[in-house]
Parts: sequence; C-alpha cells; structure tokens
Amino acid sequence: MVESDGLQLYYEIHGHGPRVMVFMHGILMDSNMNRRLATDLAAQGFKVILLDLPGHGLSDKPKRASYHRMDTYAHHVVVLLDHLGIDKAVIGGVSLGGNVSLLVAAQAPERVQGLVIEMPVLEWAVPAAAITFIPMLLAVHFARPVVRTTASLFRRLPRTGIGALDSGMNTLSSDPVETAAVLHGILAGPIAPTVDQRAAVRVPALVIGHQIDRLHPFHDAEQLAKRLPNGRLVQAKSMLELRISPERLTDEIALFLDEAWDDPSQAGRGLQVG
Repeated sequence: MVESDGLQLYYEIHGHGPRVMVFMHGILMDSNMNRRLATDLAAQGFKVILLDLPGHGLSDKPKRASYHRMDTYAHHVVVLLDHLGIDKAVIGGVSLGGNVSLLVAAQAPERVQGLVIEMPVLEWAVPAAAITFIPMLLAVHFARPVVRTTASLFRRLPRTGIGALDSGMNTLSSDPVETAAVLHGILAGPIAPTVDQRAAVRVPALVIGHQIDRLHPFHDAEQLAKRLPNGRLVQAKSMLELRISPERLTDEIALFLDEAWDDPSQAGRGLQVG
C-alpha cells in the first residue's frame, strides 16, 4: 500500500529492473483485469506496476465525489512513483486508466518516459458515456436497496482466477454509495487534457483502439495518435483482445517499451494501423 492524501492505495509489482511501466484499470474495474499483461511483460524483462485507483479494487473507497476526479487520480500516480523512488516510468492504462495517464503526462511530463493508452474515452465518446454512466449513477442513487442486494450476492460468489472476469465480478460487488461517488467525481471533473495540452506531450505514445463499441470509438484513438507528436496507433481486433487472446498486442506493447527505454526517438513512429 501507498498513502496518498490520506488514502491507502493498493499496488502490486511484477518483474524487476529499471524499465518500468505503471498500468491502470478501467472504470469500476481493478488490477485483476491487467494481471495477465503484467506477468507476460515481466517475463520479458520489464517491471510492471498495477495500481488500484481510489474507489477501486483493494484501495480505499472514499464516498465523496471530490476524491474521484481524474486529475486527482493522476496526482496519486506521481505519489506512487515518489513512494517507489522511480524517477520516470511509462504510464498507461485502459479506458479510465488511459485517460488518467494522459493527465499524468500533462501534469508531470518530467516523470513520463512514454504512454500506453488503450481505448481512450475522448470527445467522440461523450454521447455514449452519457448514455452509459448517467443511468448507472441514477440507479445507484435511486435503486440503492436493489443494487446493494445484488452486490451482496456477488460478494459471496467464488472468484474464477480469470483476471478480467474476476474484475467484473468485483465491480458488481461494489457498494452503491461507493460506486456513486466514483461516477459522480469522474463526470464532474476533467476527463483528459485539452487538445493543445495533448499536442504538447512529446514522449512516445502507443495508442490501442478498436472498431466495436461506442464508449471507446476508434476515431478517438485515431485522433489521439495523430495529435500526440510521437503517437503510434495499433488497431485491436476487439475490446477483449488484450484480455482473452493477448499475444499479438502484448508483443506490440513489449516492442514499444523496448524502444521507449532504449531509443525513445523510435518508439513513436507516426500513425500506424495494425
């Protein structure tokens, strides 16, 4: 655990050595969803740190929305680096975690060696995000007894050992008051750096997008890769490829990490769709 602004935040470290990546989960998920990626990259010589953001996983779950702004989440990432004595790391994540990574690069560029952004949620995602999260927020507010009963049932179910599935089960086990605080805080605060701030991010960046769901439109990933001066785009076959058939994308990430640490000028090689 690391203490940041009075909160206890859970993290786990996979692998050893100076080539470090911090990787974060999606909204209401936890580190379980990225553990396979972390262990696979650790086997290739990287150190991968998985962080549960406030309100998620094994970290503290404050019930005030102000704790759950994405720019505040980004601050916690820098606190983690300080706690571990890490000067620079590649920062990355999926969905929420990817957006937080962009905010880390905007807030503390001197701490960022590179970015790995999977399924960013940016301008083109706004309608789908509203359709998805506002009803969820209303449900946890106004149907709290039903949600709490459902969560209690999911807490009793045994976990499967399959990271992404267990992460989803943990989501459904969450207390509705805690879930409401997360959703309210994220919706109330900034979700990403401005377009001008993104254009000022000079570190190499790998952006992973896919064509399937509206919450993570491929156009957002494509535009982000174009606007980041050293961005590179890789197209996933689906939103689940990195979780259920990860070999191709894991190899892409490992190649990017090699380049980001050994020769940063080659890690972001312009727009590339794979």
